[in-house]
Amino acid sequence: MSAWEAAEVPPSLVASYARAFGEEGRVWIAGLPALAAELLERWELRRDGAVGAGEASLVVPVLRADGSRAALKLQLPRAETAAALIGLSTWNGVGAVRLLGHDPDTSSMLLERLDATRTLTSVEDDDVAMGILAALQARLVSVPAPPGLRGLGDVATEMLERVPRAITALADPAERQLLRGWAAAVGELAKEPGDRMLHWDLHYGNVLAAQREPWLAIDPEPLAGDPGFDLWPALDSGWEDVVAKGDAPRVVRRRFDLLTEVLGLDRARATGWTLGRLLQNALWDIDDGRTALDPSSVVMARALLNS
Repeated sequence: MSAWEAAEVPPSLVASYARAFGEEGRVWIAGLPALAAELLERWELRRDGAVGAGEASLVVPVLRADGSRAALKLQLPRAETAAALIGLSTWNGVGAVRLLGHDPDTSSMLLERLDATRTLTSVEDDDVAMGILAALQARLVSVPAPPGLRGLGDVATEMLERVPRAITALADPAERQLLRGWAAAVGELAKEPGDRMLHWDLHYGNVLAAQREPWLAIDPEPLAGDPGFDLWPALDSGWEDVVAKGDAPRVVRRRFDLLTEVLGLDRARATGWTLGRLLQNALWDIDDGRTALDPSSVVMARALLNS
């Protein structure tokens, strides 16, 4: 048994895969040590520290044959990982972590090594942190989406088709009306969905300190569309801390001002597409059996509509 095979896959990743992917996830996790060992040998890599894990991937710090530092990311092949490979290849390190190599059969990636211990949550001044994120996002969405990515037009159409049934699942009539309003905003914009390459999950936790640049984005889930649809994760960053400090609506409006200014977005369109993200989140929650809107979504929507 190799040193790698003797190491345990983090229990959090085992649980995450069982929860999200069922039997398929358990089978993939069982084969993960062997896959990692095979890639380490094939790519002439040496482990260089403790593994890390997110909700859907295992990250192994490694040294390449030339002594340079990198990170091996292992994940179940699916639509999201295929999109991530397209995005990282297209950005080629501009504003995002650089893709050094990948295995198309397993969706495994070799990435430049960033500082996983320092995310944008470490920046105490929220205006400074949001300014850093906005500058990265402006670089990312400046790139036209290449072929092969899902489009926001299709996403919007699918959401609108699901709204009538979803409304009946909400217990509060006032929340039903909110959902109708969010759907109406999407309906007004759906014919012009945009053609930029969106990160789709750019929040403080997905921006890491780096050596090549001070900060770089990680873990994209690229989508072709309007940059306004990409703002919600940033607005929602560290939401529990935002609420704990009080005056969440003011923080939402301040963040929205910074993002739209740096990205050069039309505020009305950006508001509409952000309501679209709230709609998408609500539809997912309703699919999971919830009968009420997430309180953070209600606060955010009212803050934007009253700005």
